[in-house]
Amino acid sequence: MNSALWVSKTGLAAQDLRMATISNNLANVSTAGFKKDRAVFEDLFYQIQRQPGAQADELNQVPTGIQVGTGVRINGTQKVFTEGSFETTGNELDVAIVGQGFFQIESPDGEILYTRNGQFQVNSESLIVNGNGLPLLQNITLPDNTTKVSIGTDGTVSAVIADEIDPVEVGQILTVNFVNPAGLEALGGNLYRATAASGEAIEGVPGEDALGEVQQATIEGSNVSVVDEMVNMIAVQRAYEMNAKVVSAADEMLRFLNQSM
Repeated sequence: MNSALWVSKTGLAAQDLRMATISNNLANVSTAGFKKDRAVFEDLFYQIQRQPGAQADELNQVPTGIQVGTGVRINGTQKVFTEGSFETTGNELDVAIVGQGFFQIESPDGEILYTRNGQFQVNSESLIVNGNGLPLLQNITLPDNTTKVSIGTDGTVSAVIADEIDPVEVGQILTVNFVNPAGLEALGGNLYRATAASGEAIEGVPGEDALGEVQQATIEGSNVSVVDEMVNMIAVQRAYEMNAKVVSAADEMLRFLNQSM
């Protein structure tokens, strides 16, 4: 059997998965806090038909040998945690992290999840929550009759209450960072979970210890570049076509042998 068929098959499968990654990036171009993925390729094992450096005779060695590759595969998909563009919204509960860091969200079962999406809201109990109703880990509650909310660059949350002049501090948003953010497990809903690859979360005050400051009334957009993804998509299309042509060529070779033998 012509090995080129199987090598090209791996190429088609790898390019198909890369196209799916690009499609997901483009689909989330307007998702606040979204971080794009990139596919990481690696070549498969090699069939060593002659070892490099093998003895050609008593005095000489072959300089290169014969090593035949068996294809390619996707080694992983990596989240790219570069900053997205920032948009000023005027909404008091919109918060963006300028620099490194993640907000901490508490799931219904008490697990700590992480996000870069700072589109917060207030639920019926005056608790600050994300778009899915999950609260910040700090469980910050706004007092009744709050007329204005102020969030400092260090995450300090203050509220101005009706008929009172001085604001009241009601809590502080703490952020975390990871040794390897790319090792976080993406859960959907703009949420991530820590893994052994990401390392433990390192909590701190925004603006300190390499953590980025927070900016009120601002949202961090997706870091997907439509132009870059369109160029990548064209490259994938061409690579897919070339692999398909190899399959067709290998088939023609086998047909020729079948008809000639």
